[in-house]
Amino acid sequence: MADKVFPSSKAAAAPLSANGGAAAATATKTNGGATKSDLINPTARLPYRPAPSRNRRRQYRPRRNYCCCCCFWIMLIVLILALLVGITGTVLYVLYRPHRPSFTLASLRVHRLKLKTAADGSSSHLSTFFNLTLSSKNPNSHLSFSYDPFVVSCVTSNGDVLIGNGTLPAFVSDSKDESTFRGVAMAASMDLDAETVNELRPELKQGSGVLLKVEMDTKVTAKAGGLKSKKVGIRVTCDGVKGAVPKGKSPAVANVAGAKCKVDLRIKIWKWTF
Repeated sequence: MADKVFPSSKAAAAPLSANGGAAAATATKTNGGATKSDLINPTARLPYRPAPSRNRRRQYRPRRNYCCCCCFWIMLIVLILALLVGITGTVLYVLYRPHRPSFTLASLRVHRLKLKTAADGSSSHLSTFFNLTLSSKNPNSHLSFSYDPFVVSCVTSNGDVLIGNGTLPAFVSDSKDESTFRGVAMAASMDLDAETVNELRPELKQGSGVLLKVEMDTKVTAKAGGLKSKKVGIRVTCDGVKGAVPKGKSPAVANVAGAKCKVDLRIKIWKWTF
């Protein structure tokens, strides 16, 4: 009985090269540097390839979106508030038609206006006393004004030299109301420097009189029905007054026919007043 010959399970030996050595096994490189044998062998370790990091993008995207949303909503709220304020102001203006209060300087009497200079010219002293009559009128039919005490000053129109000051009491001016204040006193007794004396002396010697200006500073609150505004500073300036130096004991009456009074807002921002 013939014997069966089975092939060996071992791999055939590599053929020898001409010089007696084993022929080198050739392997082709595939993508990533892996050989063909590596691709066939599932247990072979693949080269490490770090995946692109997406954590940074995921970390910064929510923050950026949050900032954009906050800016958008803030701008939207500011625009809505500005729109509401504009609409409210327009409605109030149409309903109430507000007008500025008016002031009139009815009369001004100069009781004393003396400038004394020492014989050696080293010092000069100014002594003054004025008496004025002032009226205030509220032309509005739905608004009332509440005034704080006034600080009244009398200065020269040309050089703004202070020659008298006084006060006016606080009062309330109702709608279509007119208030008159008589006997408002202004006085001064102070030493002047040489520069101020040189500005004031030529005006006192003029025969046509001294050009004077009356300034009044205060704060006012406007009220319309149940609405009440905050206090706002105002300045009342009455310009065009021609004063005269009194002779003897009788006071000199100033010419106020050309005097005009205007009311300006006084807005104070930190140290500056506009």
